[in-house]
Amino acid sequence: MPDDCLFCKIVSGDVPATVVRDAARALAIRDVSPQAPVHVLIIPRDHYDTAAKLAAESPDVLVEVHRLAAAVAEELGVDESGYRLVYNTGPDAQQSVQHVHLHLLAGRPLTWPPG
Repeated sequence: MPDDCLFCKIVSGDVPATVVRDAARALAIRDVSPQAPVHVLIIPRDHYDTAAKLAAESPDVLVEVHRLAAAVAEELGVDESGYRLVYNTGPDAQQSVQHVHLHLLAGRPLTWPPG
């Protein structure tokens, strides 16, 4: 775990966050700067810089992250109306924390392309 990783600090309990749902190897938290009425981040408990590294090194954790996202969507009542799942990887994609995290966005019509 890098000493300066915000999400590692959230996972360890050193930084507070609004937890939506908890799983063995992943955590779902509210985004502090939501871009939609529903904006939840799903983060693996272990540190991986990118989705590609997570997929290569721990595909079972990647599956758990997506299962947790589906459970959160159902719990928040957006599983039927629809939701978007997004990974931002690298500076051009505006990845703000270098710990892979899946954005779950919902609660309003989401246009395409997104940006």
